[in-house]
Amino acid sequence: QVQLVESGGGLVQPGGSLRLSCAAAPGFNLDQYAIGWVRQAPGKEREVVSCISSSDGTTYYADSVKGRFTVSRDNAKNTVYLQMNSLKHEDMAVYYCATDRPECTYYKGGEYPPNGITSWGKGALVTVSS
Repeated sequence: QVQLVESGGGLVQPGGSLRLSCAAAPGFNLDQYAIGWVRQAPGKEREVVSCISSSDGTTYYADSVKGRFTVSRDNAKNTVYLQMNSLKHEDMAVYYCATDRPECTYYKGGEYPPNGITSWGKGALVTVSS
């Protein structure tokens, strides 16, 4: 099972930007997987945010982030990125990347299976505060 490591979380002011990275641990390849991003804020349900397919790089976004977030992948670096612009208080959450089937099947279904069935990173905390 592929191991994923997120990085790039931190504190940002409203309106600011952050870029999250999701990298595969050495020895694992991400290019065969679609990669999804899921976030969970305290007291709220988990929300699927975005996904990028493995076949042709098709991207998907939740309405709440469309136009502000951009997902991309660099297979040479074995890394997927989530560029987050115009951040709002409501974007504050722990962000996880997770493997998906090639056409973002889990993303389209609105939820990801638990770690073990699919692979999850440990999460990156994004805090939006002035």
